[in-house]
Amino acid sequence: MKFSEFGDVSFSKQNALKERLLSLGIDLTQVQEQFTKGSGPGGQKTNKTSNRVLLRYDCLGLVVSAHHNRKRSVNRFLALRELADQVEMRLSPHTSERLRQQARIRHQKKRRSRRHKNKLNT
Repeated sequence: MKFSEFGDVSFSKQNALKERLLSLGIDLTQVQEQFTKGSGPGGQKTNKTSNRVLLRYDCLGLVVSAHHNRKRSVNRFLALRELADQVEMRLSPHTSERLRQQARIRHQKKRRSRRHKNKLNT
């Protein structure tokens, strides 16, 4: 997989992802990339072109797919970013931003549930 094919993504985001991949120790030569036809909303462009990206990282047994945009380059970037998130969650959960966000949302839901129960009991 080559890192240079993200035409529609800003250079600052590309550089940030590149630094993150290096810090996590992800070797892009071990990432297998596959393109398949998309589905869902987006019209004829989405249904006829192979713009859904599937990344496999066999070192950790991770499989990530992305089909959020009609453009293949954006989907490649998003899939690679998701792969970096998954690797970070698995290798160093104490520094994972994604896990922190999930814990924050879980805490908010618990607090809202308690408030609702208290409101019903009074």
